[in-house]
Amino acid sequence: MTALSHVPVLAAQALAALAVRADGVYVDATFGRGGHSRLILQALGPAGRLVAMDRDPAAIAAGRAIADPRFTLVHARFAQLSEVLDTLRLDKVDGVLLDLGVSSPQLDEAARGFSLRLDGPLDMRMNPGEGMSARDWLAQAGEREIAEVIRDYGEERFAKSIARALVAARAAAPIDTTARFAQIVAGAVRTREPGQHPATRSFQAVRIYLNRELEELMSVLPQAVDRLSPGGRLAVISFHSLEDRIVKRFLRAEAAGERLPDKLPLREAERTPGRLHLLGRAVRASAEEVAANPRARSAVLRVAERRA
Repeated sequence: MTALSHVPVLAAQALAALAVRADGVYVDATFGRGGHSRLILQALGPAGRLVAMDRDPAAIAAGRAIADPRFTLVHARFAQLSEVLDTLRLDKVDGVLLDLGVSSPQLDEAARGFSLRLDGPLDMRMNPGEGMSARDWLAQAGEREIAEVIRDYGEERFAKSIARALVAARAAAPIDTTARFAQIVAGAVRTREPGQHPATRSFQAVRIYLNRELEELMSVLPQAVDRLSPGGRLAVISFHSLEDRIVKRFLRAEAAGERLPDKLPLREAERTPGRLHLLGRAVRASAEEVAANPRARSAVLRVAERRA
């Protein structure tokens, strides 16, 4: 799939959520193959600006095809948002977009090790140049640690059985391919929801853990709010229940404002208001979009606006 043919999830909804102003400054903190970025650029005028970020070198390479003076592409994790904006001497922005999780191009390249469908080296790193691969982690992690990761990050009820099977299997031969990993996990999972591969939750768990995806998310959310101008929008698309839970709780807390002890004799006007105003309910993909792009099935978009 080329950068131009890659279809971003909830594209129209995300663009509407950002309410792009012609002269605004926006951040696409998860560039991927640039689907959302291209839509933002189309909505910007000559004075507008878009900063895009991605931790994946392949995404950065693809982004070099965009030759636009309003566009700046930075190789960085989205948790480095404030650092990137400081370097670019941008104090405030008018919108931040986060499209979480793994991208379709990453899944479609067997060598990246993300896919259950394609056999390849068991890597799973969003940036192959940093951190530990899934292969190396499974070779040295203890059974208890493996079980905890699969349970906590994959919400897998058979985590202990899976960990036991993985440790036993690696004693015979290294677990170095996606097919071998999936086969071992499938043998340890007794039941699974119809239509879901038995190893889906374990793949997600190891990927999320190794890439520190939840920690990165918890780091970037407050940075994004700090950097938003009054009226600026934060739009987050998540694909996993753990991600969405973090986003939902963060946005609600930021909208609620100062928490005071019960029965404290203060008027509502004396309470410090929240920094964000929640905009509408969570948005999900239509049946038509899911039929055209099955990855959209689990997508959830949440939007909030920075108060004055």
